[in-house]
Amino acid sequence: MVTGNDHPIPGRLRPGKLPNSLLRRMLARLPESSPRVLVGPGVGEDAAQISFGSVTLIAKADPVTFATDLIGWYAVHVNANDVAASGGTPRWFMATALLPEDCELTDVEAIFHQVKQAASELDVEVIGGHTEVTIGLPRPILCGAMLGEAPASTAIATAGARTGDALILTKGIAIEGTALLARELPHRLAATGSQINKPLIDRAANYLFDPGISVVADARIAIRAGGVTSMHDPTEGGLANALAEVAKASGLGMDIYSQAVPVLPETQAICQTLNVDPWGLIASGALLITARPDQAPNLLERLDEENSAPAVIGHVTEPDQDVVLIDPSGRRKPLPTFERDEIARVFESLQVE
Repeated sequence: MVTGNDHPIPGRLRPGKLPNSLLRRMLARLPESSPRVLVGPGVGEDAAQISFGSVTLIAKADPVTFATDLIGWYAVHVNANDVAASGGTPRWFMATALLPEDCELTDVEAIFHQVKQAASELDVEVIGGHTEVTIGLPRPILCGAMLGEAPASTAIATAGARTGDALILTKGIAIEGTALLARELPHRLAATGSQINKPLIDRAANYLFDPGISVVADARIAIRAGGVTSMHDPTEGGLANALAEVAKASGLGMDIYSQAVPVLPETQAICQTLNVDPWGLIASGALLITARPDQAPNLLERLDEENSAPAVIGHVTEPDQDVVLIDPSGRRKPLPTFERDEIARVFESLQVE
């Protein structure tokens, strides 16, 4: 497995999210949240939560930076995912579109159409934002913000996992990363002369829609089934970082059964070809759930009825335990860490070549 941040130059940041250690230091400098802020800024927390009495407002902001096509569609769905993973229903979307100087009118129209299409799919209302042509950009960047709401009794945080909880993963990994690699690097993949062919690339590119990067439906099913203590959307850093974030936020350990984690077939093929570790590849589309063990069977049944392909991949352990991978022979080793997403590493390496 590829781990770490490729030994970056001291003081210099690499493409991708800020390392968690740096982000924690920056967040520690912020003022303490007011009592109405139920969930504020924190490593691993999917969205902010603000109390309005019996209703909790859930707020999320996330940009689209890796993709060059369908960025309006991406922005709506990735922001909706984090609202849903907090137990809420996505309701209102805002977008800030930063466009390069050579942007064509047709590009602007396409982005607006994509936002409209995705919002319609999720029954979300577009309520505003900002657009501008920006000096120095090589491609359009879309920054989204999603507002949602939940009954106060159903809003949940990443930090909610409890000792003994079952760890459940829907769909498998790494849906979004596989689609991005197939859509952004089809010619490079086709030229490898390996097991990669055009039908496989086409299937991988379609992962965006089937099995799809949205977790809104899975999250809704999980909340209705009951017994859920936390949910998390594995984005940058993939499943490995998502597991570490849930464990860190909850102050608990985890035992993960490595063979139980479903790595999708096109993902496996593309990752082998590009020397990418699927555990550290952006994995939107999967939903990581912790659930009380007595209620996990019902949750699994409900998810399975909706073809969400749920898998129990481990369980939550005591506070003094580490997050470990257990192989079929019972050997234990630390969970791999990824200071930045594998896809950022691939894209940066292509710029260097």
